[in-house]
Amino acid sequence: MAADDRPIGFAIVTGAYVAAGLAAWAVAAAVAGAHPLVVTLVADLAATVVVFGVSVLVRNASLYDPYWSVAPPVIVLAWVWWRNGGDLAAVSERQLTVLVLVLAWAVRLTANWASSWRGLTHEDWRYVQLREQRPSWLPFWVVNLVGIQLMPTLVVFAGLLSAWPAVTVLDRPLGWLDVLATLVVVLAVVTEAVADRQVRSFARDPANRGRVLDRGLWRYSRHPNYLGEIAFWWGLWLFGLAAAPGWWWTVLGPIAMVLLFVFVSVPLMDRRSVQRRPAYADHMRRVPALLPLRLHRGV
Repeated sequence: MAADDRPIGFAIVTGAYVAAGLAAWAVAAAVAGAHPLVVTLVADLAATVVVFGVSVLVRNASLYDPYWSVAPPVIVLAWVWWRNGGDLAAVSERQLTVLVLVLAWAVRLTANWASSWRGLTHEDWRYVQLREQRPSWLPFWVVNLVGIQLMPTLVVFAGLLSAWPAVTVLDRPLGWLDVLATLVVVLAVVTEAVADRQVRSFARDPANRGRVLDRGLWRYSRHPNYLGEIAFWWGLWLFGLAAAPGWWWTVLGPIAMVLLFVFVSVPLMDRRSVQRRPAYADHMRRVPALLPLRLHRGV
């Protein structure tokens, strides 16, 4: 698909997500008598299956990519709507804070995806690799459904569990833990935004072809964008802890995020970078993967 055909790709993505939203609404209505968390999870999975179906039709698994950031604000808003009986004018201070921060995170991350996606002929390199390297007996649609779409949907839902008490338990006023949570989330979103801007600026300069990005935030962490994403989910957990300490067990959500990035995303990116840039192996020895625990001593 040519560059000027990108609108067609985005139109298909939009249509797929509208259909997914309608499917989620229909499924939620069908199981309305269950606990809201169950209703939300089932609706979330239904929407994911719809997006998966369209991705199979257009042969591009990247149709799922924006789901990571599109679904959370919708889910959190649905929980606020349920808790307040449909009266959004009655939102509490904590509800409003969480909603605004999740929306800010979602808009920025979705816009970042949209700015880099080139259309239906552009599929994330990780999915292309999975398609090419899967065992011959394993259909790609299974990899796509389970590994690329359902697994991230479940991980994100686990991360969102801490937002449930944050927006549904209203008997505790805002406190110092809410302030800390706000600072963590804001810093996380800013870190991701700065890291993404720096990598785009670096990639646009032809003189940097084949070179390793070791400037700005990338000087202290090999994946500052991932670090920011992980911090976002820990910030949400702090909001849940502030609202209802008994829901501390939702820490399983941010822990799942850490495991996903440490054992899947970081190794994949590092292996690809070593293959494309010989100097990256030395960069890995000098710069930590996520937390800037030691200083980069390179130029």
